[in-house]
Amino acid sequence: MSQDNSHLFEKPSAMAAHLGIAMTDWQKGYARVEVPIAPHVANRQGIPHGGLHATLMDTAMGFAGCFTGDPDKSQMALTLSMTVNYLGQAQGSRLIAEGRLTGGGRKTYFAKAEVTDDLGNLIATATGVFRYRGTPA
Repeated sequence: MSQDNSHLFEKPSAMAAHLGIAMTDWQKGYARVEVPIAPHVANRQGIPHGGLHATLMDTAMGFAGCFTGDPDKSQMALTLSMTVNYLGQAQGSRLIAEGRLTGGGRKTYFAKAEVTDDLGNLIATATGVFRYRGTPA
């Protein structure tokens, strides 16, 4: 994406901060989050846990539908449903999730996401349904 909106980024949640997840882009209908591949996010096989992929995509899709363009007006949403498809294994040193708004209305929205590694390998995809919580503050 093109425009630097980093001044609009929200502080990461406690869980995202604990896992090392950071937002790297956020615009209307789009969000990107990244995390380094590290031992604390690995499963028993030593590869990134599938729950991490799901968390990244849930986070990216959630933010994709909640961009307001005003740091003083945050919009919240909650996940109603999410379907994840695991497609490959990460080879790089970072996981990157990109979420995109695909439709919706006043109370509910739909989004899709994908996780790649920093080498460009497609790792997982997801679709989700989200419900807005209130109106922007």
